[in-house]
Amino acid sequence: MTHKILIADDEPNIVISLEYLLQRGGYAVVVARDGQEALDAIAREHPALVLLDVMMPHKTGFEVCQAVRADETLQATKILMLTAKGRETDVAKGLALGADAYMTKPFSTRELVQKVAELLGETPA
Repeated sequence: MTHKILIADDEPNIVISLEYLLQRGGYAVVVARDGQEALDAIAREHPALVLLDVMMPHKTGFEVCQAVRADETLQATKILMLTAKGRETDVAKGLALGADAYMTKPFSTRELVQKVAELLGETPA
């Protein structure tokens, strides 16, 4: 079964590289370019995993994460915070709000692919 992954990031270069990387890995990819778009896409698409940037227009990744965790119909959605905000307080906040994992930019594509596979219960390629 092909897992659906939502990339929620407002940085076009990051979106392009993540989209390519994940599609090459056999995943179906949906893209949102701001926090509100991400929430709408999560409700509509029910992705297995969301790669969520913290600093986005309209709603932050923290707000999106909190909203997803508050919605019982979206409880199974895995969230990987993927952000330049790497201070311990940011990591702690993301995890406290319900993120399943937290990676800071810049990130290793290999580490990201491994983390995605791990969160989806797969063996990394």
